[in-house]
Amino acid sequence: MSAATAVWRDRDGREDAFVRAIGAGPTHAAAFEAFQAMLIAENSRMNLVGESTLAHFWTRHVVDCAQLLWFAREARVWADLGSGAGLPGIILAILLKEVPGARVHLIESVAKRSRFLSRVVQALDLPAVVHNARAERLGLAVEVVTARACAPLSRLLTYAAPYIQRGALGLFLKGRSAEAEVADAQKSWRFDAEVHASLSDPAGRVLAIRMLSHA
Repeated sequence: MSAATAVWRDRDGREDAFVRAIGAGPTHAAAFEAFQAMLIAENSRMNLVGESTLAHFWTRHVVDCAQLLWFAREARVWADLGSGAGLPGIILAILLKEVPGARVHLIESVAKRSRFLSRVVQALDLPAVVHNARAERLGLAVEVVTARACAPLSRLLTYAAPYIQRGALGLFLKGRSAEAEVADAQKSWRFDAEVHASLSDPAGRVLAIRMLSHA
């Protein structure tokens, strides 16, 4: 049993409903393992993620990012802002690889991180495009815009505004300070927000943002 399979099984050995919902299977597990190897090799040179999190790659990174598909099951075109290590963008692209019409835009302003993302996309033959650019300057039409560990919500909404204001759903992975970030962002922005419990971490939250405008 692979690490991915082990983390996605309940105590009775049955597939968890979450896994069935996002359509994960053995081919995805193999791609996740290949991505893990590339991430570990590059992290020693570039510090893409916290070194301690690599020991918990499947729960801390794969499941945490994959859960976004639970909240937008029909979405096909995504934008990942400040993609960095490819979290959640690469994880989403792996899961969407065989889905007709799927495309993940990985947006990263730091050139060396963009080069890493391009190598991963090419090596795993993913339905993804890497943009070495600032997110707010791109005119992409997407269904969902997402980010993880990119910026506090008040600033993140500046990057995401062009997408949400065109009708995209904002799905942002946050920690225990999510509610406080929402309150702070409401000083500068008007928006509809839903705060969901994370499916991977009791302290985590998924913010769903719609109807964004300046306050």
